[in-house]
Amino acid sequence: MLRIHFTTEDLNRLRVAAQPDPLWEIVNSLHLLQNRQGALVFDPWRREVRAAIARAGLTGTVASLHRLCPCAAYLPDFLTPGRGIPDLETGVDQVLSTPVARMSAELGRLFADGPVPPVARRLAEGDVETLERLGDALRRYYAVAVEPYLDVIRAAVDADRPVRAEAALSHGPEGLLGSYQDFAWRDDGVLETGYPVDSELKLGGRSLTMIPSFFCIRYPVSLADQELPPVLVHPVTPDPGWLALSRPDGTGGPGTRGAGLPVAQLIGHTRASVLEVLERPMTTTQLGGVLRLTLSTASRHATVLREAGLVASERRGSHVVHRRTPLGDAIMNGAAYGP
Repeated sequence: MLRIHFTTEDLNRLRVAAQPDPLWEIVNSLHLLQNRQGALVFDPWRREVRAAIARAGLTGTVASLHRLCPCAAYLPDFLTPGRGIPDLETGVDQVLSTPVARMSAELGRLFADGPVPPVARRLAEGDVETLERLGDALRRYYAVAVEPYLDVIRAAVDADRPVRAEAALSHGPEGLLGSYQDFAWRDDGVLETGYPVDSELKLGGRSLTMIPSFFCIRYPVSLADQELPPVLVHPVTPDPGWLALSRPDGTGGPGTRGAGLPVAQLIGHTRASVLEVLERPMTTTQLGGVLRLTLSTASRHATVLREAGLVASERRGSHVVHRRTPLGDAIMNGAAYGP
């Protein structure tokens, strides 16, 4: 659990970054390549990026980055120096300008329980050539794993920002913090959120910057060194199917998404697509957004599938949530259904 302690002045200094930070997207995406979190949403991206890494001859380079940025409870802060820096080169320059003493201390903490890799040892010593190679590695990784997806990353952040602005305008800083999923605002001025380790962050008059991140999932991320300017990186996780829908040639459109599914011959490509994405429950609005359908079209297809017993729908507040039934699962998986 992470607990962030606010005073009234701290709340008034709260800010939200307008754009994704390239260095945070690099670090969070490196973590995703090392785990299976968010499989439904990110597995297609993982397959595509791993293939791109191999084609670009970056397998060894990315393995080195993984050693510096393991999917673990501790992340060296020097790899994420910004508070919402939108420019990659500015962020990389800040990484490479890290004081030697600080870089040595953070790398020492990272490898405290094991042997220090040669590249980390040279970085800790301030070796200029090794620093330049680190900068090149960050740029080359970004070019294959993040940059090709910038349009959809920026669209996700742009869609998130009005939600936060409306919450702030309607209910002030407390309302803004309360608008984030899985954040709990306490009456005593403490914000609680899930976190890999138990941690307390006291702002002490400093401005907390909220940074949206496309590749951040499950938990928000903060800096380990609480003496640094505080940030809280939070997820703006996309819906399943985002990778196909991001294609400029339209190959992920509703007429083609389910075309390769055997069930498409029975119920049609679009309804096969609807049934495919309903592996995870979705509202009508989410369904239409993922498949680029109008709300009326998405609702109509869900109704037909519901009448066939393949989808179940229930009202939750002002929304209708659709999900696949066991019969729908069996059809999609080619399995037998029944006793």
